[in-house]
Amino acid sequence: MAKDQFKAIRDRVTEIIKNSGRECISKTLTDSEFLPELEKRLSEELDEYLESKDPEELVDLLEVIFRITELKGFSKEELEAIRVKKKEKSGGLEKNLFLQNV
Repeated sequence: MAKDQFKAIRDRVTEIIKNSGRECISKTLTDSEFLPELEKRLSEELDEYLESKDPEELVDLLEVIFRITELKGFSKEELEAIRVKKKEKSGGLEKNLFLQNV
């Protein structure tokens, strides 16, 4: 039975599906069409990580984040520079602090 799965996928997924003897239909979206689909995928990957705690889901999150970054016109290096600047300003998460009340 065919199963409709409308979602952003990795570049080789259609090849993998076809090599397994199954058929699939895909299309190439423009960057502006793909961005909201990636944002949906970001939420899905986060949910999958929270459910499974599997490190591979974190890798999927990073892949989606890196592509969103590119589509927004930034490089991974620029994203990292923003992360470092924010860490210098507000700190990181190394101390395991948990705010209980203000």
